[in-house]
Amino acid sequence: MLAQQRNEEARFSGLMIAKMRSATGVDRLVTLRYAGLGVEATSMARPRSEEKQNAILEAATRVIGTHGLSAPTAMIAKEADVSNGSLFAYFATKADLLNRLYVELKTEMAAGALDGLPTESDIRTQMFHMWSHLLRWANSCPEKRRTLAHLSVSDDITSESRQKAMDEIAGVIQLLEQARENGPMRDLPLDFVAGLMTALADATIDYMIRDPANADKHCKAAFDGFWRMIA
Repeated sequence: MLAQQRNEEARFSGLMIAKMRSATGVDRLVTLRYAGLGVEATSMARPRSEEKQNAILEAATRVIGTHGLSAPTAMIAKEADVSNGSLFAYFATKADLLNRLYVELKTEMAAGALDGLPTESDIRTQMFHMWSHLLRWANSCPEKRRTLAHLSVSDDITSESRQKAMDEIAGVIQLLEQARENGPMRDLPLDFVAGLMTALADATIDYMIRDPANADKHCKAAFDGFWRMIA
């Protein structure tokens, strides 16, 4: 009986190694030491791979652009060449993935629109630069454009994500504010003016895709019309 009791005490006071998955999905190697009723736990997190995370975001862009928001995470994981479990190691829920992707695409769109902005030029020149680069980005990234359109109307996108996206495109918003400050739309809600610009941009991009030979001509004509409307 005494020998059995000592064996039990040794078993519970020894080290037990367990591989556990945390709430955020990061693998942790946890060492538990049992000593009477006390439990000592130490953990060492294994860092997530930025390359794998980007692969998941890129796969989600392709899948959602083709199949819409109803596409299952298993399809996204397969496209990214990772397991479904690995996907949830990076994004706790599908909604988390969609929100991250929404902000990422908005950020990339704004960066493309403002790339090389001639800040020393007049506001009309800066606006046309932003407009033409925005249309060029959308025209060259059709999957991203379709995916962003899906995400923009999704109920899964939180107000926090929408605000973060607005912060990321602050440079575009600032140009729009400057362009309209003395025009007929100066007192209208900014969201309304931005919505008009987006609608005109979408219509222009569609036409540029159908008539690529005259894409630059359509881009310029649409901007001229928009400028007369706001300036």
